[in-house]
Amino acid sequence: MPTASPSRARPGSCGPTGPNALPRLATLTALAYGLGLVMLPLPGGTSGHVLGVAMLALLFGWRLAFLSHGLVLLLQALLFGAGGITAWPVNALAMGGAGAASALLSFGLLRRWNETLAVAVAAWVSVMVSAALVAAVLGLQPVIAHGPDGSPRFFPFGWSVVLPAVLLPHALIGLAEAALTVLVWRHLRRRHPEFAR
Repeated sequence: MPTASPSRARPGSCGPTGPNALPRLATLTALAYGLGLVMLPLPGGTSGHVLGVAMLALLFGWRLAFLSHGLVLLLQALLFGAGGITAWPVNALAMGGAGAASALLSFGLLRRWNETLAVAVAAWVSVMVSAALVAAVLGLQPVIAHGPDGSPRFFPFGWSVVLPAVLLPHALIGLAEAALTVLVWRHLRRRHPEFAR
């Protein structure tokens, strides 16, 4: 009976195939889930956390990273109220979709110069793009959801408060994400040849 042989994955592909691909995807998705539960409250009415989406995108491609991280965010919303179920679509698109896409784009642009640096920058950029998109949506709330007297109904802070309050701490969170992503990247490439590019 033939078995699936591992193939070389490239950024943007559907990732490695073979008998160990699904358990590795599940393990790294669980890691992203655990990392996302460590939330730091931020001024401006929100929180920050490491995503793990760049790691998923670089190892398994955009589609699986988006689906996996969307599942992570859904479970966090349902089980812990993190982000909230009504914010889940925006969070999934910003973090899972745009975060994964920006990581792959950054990696593709920088890979030829220094692969480790490209991985680190990709992780940092994924955090910043995700944070910027979520902050933009949060800052839009007072504009689109306000009472007749102009007072905000749901989220009181506009872009002038939310963007710096979210982006400045996320610049530091992105450094932690970059370091973690590089560690996982190196480990998997060294120990598991199907992740070699």
